Amino acid sequence: MRKEIVMPKIGLDMEEGIICEWKKAVGDKVSQGDVLCEIETDKAVTNVESAVTGTLVEIVAKEGDTVEITKTIGWVEVDG
Repeated sequence: MRKEIVMPKIGLDMEEGIICEWKKAVGDKVSQGDVLCEIETDKAVTNVESAVTGTLVEIVAKEGDTVEITKTIGWVEVDG
């Protein structure tokens, strides 16, 4: 089963974030808590961690893309 990775809402006034760098590539195994990418808001650079264990199967938002909160940035295929 695929699980969506979304742009998180970090602060009350956050509306969008920029993908700074993907730390994992498509095909990489990920564990819950692994850093998938870094995002930049108007106030800080923050890590986005995986909520599940599986394989990163798709990156929707590329480095440099600006993405609205709660929009899909990638997909993880869950193990099991």
